[in-house]
Amino acid sequence: MAISVKRMKLIKLMNDELKNMILAIPVHYHPSHCLDSYCKLLHIRFLKFKSKQSLIPITKLVTPDIFFSSNVKNHISLLQECADINSLCQLHARLLITGFEQNPFVGTTLVKMYTEYGNLVNARQVFDKICQRNVFLWNAIILAYAKSELCKEILAFYHQMQEEGIQPNNFTLSFVLKACAELLDLKEGRGVHDHIVNNGIEPDVFVGTGLIDMYIKCRCIDDARQVFEKMSQRNVVSWTAMITGYSQIGYAKEALMLFNQMQQLEVKPNTFTITSVISACAEVGVLQQGKWIHDYAVRSGMESDICVMNSLVDMYAKCGSIVTARQLFDKMSRKDVVSWNAMIAGYAQNGHAGEALKLFHQMLWVRMLPNSVTIVSGLQACAHLGALYQGKWIHGYAIISRLISDISVGNSVVAMYSKCGSLELARQVFDRIPENNVISWTTMIAGYGMHGQGEEAIALFSQMQQKGVKPDHITFVCILSACSHAGLVDEGRHYFELMGQKYCFTPRSDHYACMVDLLGRAGLLNEAEDFIKMMPIKPDTGVWGALLGACRIFCNVELGEKAAECLFELDPENAGYYVLLSNVYAAAGRWDGVAKVRAMIKERQVKKSPGCSFVEANNRIHAFIAGDKTHPQSDKIYTMLETLSRQMDEAGYVPSTSSALHNVAEEVKESLLYVHSEKLAIAFGLLSTSPGTPIRITKNLRVCGDCHNATKFISNVVSREIIMRDSIRFHHFKNGLCSCRDYW
Repeated sequence: MAISVKRMKLIKLMNDELKNMILAIPVHYHPSHCLDSYCKLLHIRFLKFKSKQSLIPITKLVTPDIFFSSNVKNHISLLQECADINSLCQLHARLLITGFEQNPFVGTTLVKMYTEYGNLVNARQVFDKICQRNVFLWNAIILAYAKSELCKEILAFYHQMQEEGIQPNNFTLSFVLKACAELLDLKEGRGVHDHIVNNGIEPDVFVGTGLIDMYIKCRCIDDARQVFEKMSQRNVVSWTAMITGYSQIGYAKEALMLFNQMQQLEVKPNTFTITSVISACAEVGVLQQGKWIHDYAVRSGMESDICVMNSLVDMYAKCGSIVTARQLFDKMSRKDVVSWNAMIAGYAQNGHAGEALKLFHQMLWVRMLPNSVTIVSGLQACAHLGALYQGKWIHGYAIISRLISDISVGNSVVAMYSKCGSLELARQVFDRIPENNVISWTTMIAGYGMHGQGEEAIALFSQMQQKGVKPDHITFVCILSACSHAGLVDEGRHYFELMGQKYCFTPRSDHYACMVDLLGRAGLLNEAEDFIKMMPIKPDTGVWGALLGACRIFCNVELGEKAAECLFELDPENAGYYVLLSNVYAAAGRWDGVAKVRAMIKERQVKKSPGCSFVEANNRIHAFIAGDKTHPQSDKIYTMLETLSRQMDEAGYVPSTSSALHNVAEEVKESLLYVHSEKLAIAFGLLSTSPGTPIRITKNLRVCGDCHNATKFISNVVSREIIMRDSIRFHHFKNGLCSCRDYW
């Protein structure tokens, strides 16, 4: 009776401090060994450390009859009825006194309850103190660590339980496989799969789905499909996992085929399935099937799901239906950051960079915080337009919002500055990135290449190798392109061979196109043609386009016609190839050929994009087309052009009328060249920017020969640096010279 009184006194005085002391009592003071000594020790420790101010009254006492009952169910029920963490800790302390904590079922409930209240430390303490553990207790602690995403610890538990002779069940295996998937630990995942097979475990649908997910995340799509095919039962989650896997790793066609098979078996898709299928449609560009999925989503009442709507906006944008994408975006009653990202990226990727930036600022106006994906899309839009000021602003925002630490943001900032003509700022940002990855190095090498600084690109490539960063296929495209723009033929040959000899890369079509461009620009047209003939793969438009461009430079009509014929067969609707061939004829004085090309364009109804030049002034982007008189300052612009024309004539400028693709009088040709979009943009830039500051021009097409020559003269007569980016590369004009050294 005296012992019971001691117990009740302790129960009434129980508070957080005492609870912590009880949890720290060594196992050899377990009450089943010596209850009197145990209670006495608790009482002494409590008196020693307690503070009257910290005493917490117990609102609900458990009667001794219930508490000291030998019925385990009573204790489990009491634990499950705990309304908060404090009552759970108090009840746990009482279980310590009675020794019921050692019961594996009571212990399992304790672990589950502590997990529910987010107290992983106490859950682990309970688990560690239980001597005899069953599979349910192991599952409880694994679940606790799974909720905290501690994947490595889950794998440790998995091995430890087997060492103690406890065989994992399907519940265990599903969480272990999820941990393997998160860690991308293929070796461990295969080990779990082998354990299932070797022990004759019949995997349920959750384990089967877990295996599929693990193999997919480890990019073993064939293994995932084998597991899927062998599953005795599949639910919508299994189908969705396989479809999502195909979609995520770029196997969009397979994802759509599997979805069709799912439909045939009358398995009803959920919103996750539909989202993945829509993403697959976006990747393949199958607009009609995407529309059918959209209709299905509406009929199934999924249109209100924000994930489905975001995927639809993304799908329509990627399929080129930007108007439909915007209509869906505007109809959404609730938008999250993914919604805004999909629409901004859609604009940027479809050549509507101005709209992308406008929507970016609108997003900030409605107080929707951008994430790293938003910043990347905004920077891409700035890069497309050559909007340096706005790019700097977004860069500053990324710094303030601490998004600059994201490597993708850092790489995009480097790309933006490179494409906006500020190579020095690009290099500064590159040097400040803590851990440059292969994309960082490739982006900076590409920047040097675009600006014609081939030797700097080569030096950076060597530095990359010294740092132990392995180049990828895109890196080699950039270094070969850099060699091409700088006329470094021998160096380009070296890197093309290095790609296969050292890195075991099989050259792709882009690499062959770079080599043809390298040889063609250097005037080695016959060697370029022989190189194409020896290609182990069929030449594509990139290869033939490079050859046709070289024929334009060196007026090789015969070879140009051959290249153009191949291009018209491969891509008959690309107006750029017709323009290139027309340039070849015009440069050779073959006006009959120019007329023939014009007739072909008309007959085939090829849509030609007008040349457009952009210039940034007063924090805005201004666009001009040839002969444009729609600008508010049009009169001042043309007055400035007249002034420039007189100054250029005095400096010795002679119009290059071969750039005018019309068989008309020389005076008419000169008047046509006079109002090219590049010249209008330069004139406006001179009017709208401060003296001594660079003028930055971006053109959607290749700069013509006359505008290139005229800009050299303008830079000299006005003593201004003019930085021009066309569709191929950068030209830095200063003091009458161009950085390309007329090698373009």
